[in-house]
Amino acid sequence: MAFDAGYLYAVVRAIRRTALGARIERVTQPQKDEIVLQMRTTEGGKRLLINAGASDPRIGFTDLPLENPAQPPMLCMLLRKHLTGSTLSDIRQFGFERACALVFDTRDEMGFPTKKHLIAEIMGKYSNLIFTDAEMKILSALRIVDFTTSSLRQVLPGMPYELPPPQTKADPLEETADGLLTKLRTAPADQTVAKWLGQTYLGLSPAVCREMAFRASGRIDSIVSETDTGRLADTFFGWFRDLKDGSSEPCVAFERRKPVEYAYAALTHLETASGISLVRTADVFSALDRFYSTRETEARIRAGATDILHVLSRNETRLVRKLQLQEAELAACEEGGSFKRTGDLITQNLYQLKPGMTEADLTDYEAYDEASGTYGTVHITLDRRLSPAQNAQKYYKKYAKTQNAKTALTEQIRAGNAELLYLQSVSDALSRAQTLADLSEIREELTASGYLARSKKPMPRKGPLQSPPLRYRSPSGLTVLCGKNNLQNDRLTFHTAAKTDYWFHVKGAPGSHVILCTEGKEPEDADFTAAAEIAAYNSKLSDGQSVPVDYTLVRNLRKPPASAPGFVIFHTNWTAYVTPDPDRVENMRQRDE
Repeated sequence: MAFDAGYLYAVVRAIRRTALGARIERVTQPQKDEIVLQMRTTEGGKRLLINAGASDPRIGFTDLPLENPAQPPMLCMLLRKHLTGSTLSDIRQFGFERACALVFDTRDEMGFPTKKHLIAEIMGKYSNLIFTDAEMKILSALRIVDFTTSSLRQVLPGMPYELPPPQTKADPLEETADGLLTKLRTAPADQTVAKWLGQTYLGLSPAVCREMAFRASGRIDSIVSETDTGRLADTFFGWFRDLKDGSSEPCVAFERRKPVEYAYAALTHLETASGISLVRTADVFSALDRFYSTRETEARIRAGATDILHVLSRNETRLVRKLQLQEAELAACEEGGSFKRTGDLITQNLYQLKPGMTEADLTDYEAYDEASGTYGTVHITLDRRLSPAQNAQKYYKKYAKTQNAKTALTEQIRAGNAELLYLQSVSDALSRAQTLADLSEIREELTASGYLARSKKPMPRKGPLQSPPLRYRSPSGLTVLCGKNNLQNDRLTFHTAAKTDYWFHVKGAPGSHVILCTEGKEPEDADFTAAAEIAAYNSKLSDGQSVPVDYTLVRNLRKPPASAPGFVIFHTNWTAYVTPDPDRVENMRQRDE
């Protein structure tokens, strides 16, 4: 993923169309590497976020909720002083580089009209935010760069602003057909098209280069010598023609709900990858919000779930090790039949045995050889301190012990597997937690189950403990409810659902309880399919093909006493096989409720 020069071009174009002439109402700095300009545009209030961090640099309008520190940093105070009340008169990109300048019409200390520039350099770990006056003299910067940091360019207050050192690559916006073909003829024949594009032209991220190669040849790893140059040229110029006129389709790529890539144009090559879903957005700003909001939510959930992950990992490891030992003991118990057989042989041959014997060859009356007309013999060991009858009893006791152990081990293994399945269901719910409320509910479940210690001084809760289930709308308009954890699954199935509703759950794997609300009418076939897809998608088998999903009427479900949260039994059901489509499932989701 990368906020490349092409994405910046699309962002600058969109800001020029929307926000030129906008008045700056407020300046905030939510994070140390992040500035937000609250402005009033012709379309209403908007917030322009400029992030110059090393990991997530970007610029664009945002609707995400942002928290500001109680004490604004120095750069924020300076920008407030100079920019509050100013208007955005221009925004321009420097060539096809990842740097742009926002120009503001404001007034100086004497009240005379002047201009100020806020320069955003979106360059990965070299990103920076630089504030200059009308003559491009640096007033301040997010990161001061002196001679000890860089010998090529310094960013210091009082110095004139200079662009970063230029790259020795061609500007794709100024390329001609002859120039492209000339460069192709000198390219290494065995080099991939994607790598050649990235090394030859400015501002192209690896994902964009792979997409161009895919559109030109149908493969992301095609090499130069095997690619139709005419088709590649058409793809190349068509790509930048769409970028210039704003007809590209911004998109975000997800892998199991995790955002992995975004771009200002559709990355169609990712649609062919297994487990990847491509979500097209309304504009470049929506794509950024969709990508970073999901990532930041996951980061918060991951940070808040450290104790839960530790408990689940420790207990799952303990259970797996314990089950391995128990299964080995159970396998050893299968040899218990030999003890009974030896006791029987001693009983059958008591007349041959005398006290004090340590071993004997006994006749096996069940092993008769018809060819020779003789019986087989079995060699056994005896305890000379015991009589022959006592030796037989000793072997019978060993046999009884193995049988008792077999019964106990079978029950212990069954209980261990049930506990392991429960922990895996909690892990699955944790992987799909979307809010801190979901996390609190999972923590409450583990506390009630005895896996987490209850806090002596519980933190005050904001809002209700019980978070609502996920809501979907079926093709015919019926409501479909989906639990997000085991406690919610129980509430949904045994308290919320009506007896005439249908219950869905993926077969043989952890997953959510899904309720298809019938609302007094018989659902259509498409409704059953949709509910089954929702159940498969919200389970551990969300990436599978032809996933089996059990479904039955809610009145057929039973919850055994003292069973784990989320556990139910049923004896009457149907099974549907579906392949969950992430886009279709997400389109059925009702996010506003």
